[in-house]
Amino acid sequence: MVSPHTTLILVVKAFAYGIISNETSGILKLLKPDYLAVSNVEEALELVKHGIKCSIIVLNPDKNSIENLVDNNFEPEIYNFELLNKLKEILKKKNIKNYPIHIKIDTGMKRLGFEPKNTDNLIIELKSNRNIFVKSVFTHLVGTDEKIHDDFTRKQVADFSIVFKKIQESFNYKIKKHVLNSSGIERFPEYHYDMVRLGIGLYGFSPNNQPKLENVIEFKTQIISIREVKQNETIGYGRAGKLNRKSKIAVLPVGYADGLNRNLSNGKAVFMLNQKPVITVGNICMDLCMIDITGIDAKIGDDVTIFGNKIPASEQAKLSGTISYEIITGISQRVKRIYI
Repeated sequence: MVSPHTTLILVVKAFAYGIISNETSGILKLLKPDYLAVSNVEEALELVKHGIKCSIIVLNPDKNSIENLVDNNFEPEIYNFELLNKLKEILKKKNIKNYPIHIKIDTGMKRLGFEPKNTDNLIIELKSNRNIFVKSVFTHLVGTDEKIHDDFTRKQVADFSIVFKKIQESFNYKIKKHVLNSSGIERFPEYHYDMVRLGIGLYGFSPNNQPKLENVIEFKTQIISIREVKQNETIGYGRAGKLNRKSKIAVLPVGYADGLNRNLSNGKAVFMLNQKPVITVGNICMDLCMIDITGIDAKIGDDVTIFGNKIPASEQAKLSGTISYEIITGISQRVKRIYI
C-alpha cells in the first residue's frame, strides 16, 4: 500500500503491542527497519538490549528522561517548549551539535504537541540553536478509521500543512513530514508523504477490515479440568453462572490477571474448541475461567483459542466494550509467548 519512497516507522511501543521478546526483536532485525518508535526511554533500552541498532524515536519522553535519551542516541518527539528547552540545555552541556528531533504539532487531538498559533515562536526557538536538527515534523490524526470523521481529518491535514510549510521555509535543509497511522495508511494514500507510522497494522489488525492484512497473534490455552454439573446449579463467584440444563463444564487456566477481560464473563465471550464455538460460564476469575462444552467431544489438554484467525481480537474487543489495541496489549507478561 505504501510507496517505496515513503519511510515506514514501525511502532513497537507497549513492548510491540504486548508481544515483544528476544524472538520478536530478531524478526525486527531481519526486517531492517529505517525507524522504530516506542513510548519511553525504558522501552527503547529494551530494544537495544536485544540487539536492535536502527534509529529509535521516543514518542513520549519527559524532562527527567532526556539526558538518558541523549546518552543513548535516541531521537525524541518534542511536543512543548519546556521539553525543547531541557533538551537544548543538555545538548549544550554535552557540546552536542545537530541532534535529531521530531516536532509534534497538535491539530486536533488536544493531547501532546505545539499548537499552530505558536508556530512563529517555535521557529525562533528552533533556529536559535545549532545543537538541534529538525528531522521531521508531524501530527496525529484523531479519526482516520471512521468515515464520519473524514472532514475533520482533512481539516487536520490542511492545518498541519500550513504549519509545516512555515517551518520548512525557515530552514535550508529538507525536513520530513508525516501524519498517518495504520488506518490512515489504508484510507488516505494521498497523505503518505515522506513517512508513515505503522502501529496496529504491523500485527495484522485493521480497523477497516483490510483483507490483505494477516493476523500474527493467536491467544490459546488448554482445558485443565472437566466436570458434569446438574441443572439449576451455579458456576463461579457470586453464583453468577446459572445452568438451565445438565451441562459439561471445562476449566481453563486463564483469567483477568492474564489479560482476559472480566467483561467477557457469563456467555459474553465466544472461544473455539475443536473447531466449535464455546461460551464462558460464570464470572471470569483472576487465574481461571469456565466454559460450557456440552455436546462437544473434548478432553483435558485440548486447545482452546481465545482469539486468533477464526475469532478476531476485534470481536472480543467489541464484546468487551473496548478496542483490539487494549485486548492485545493487555495480555500479561506471565502468559507464555511461543513464536513460530
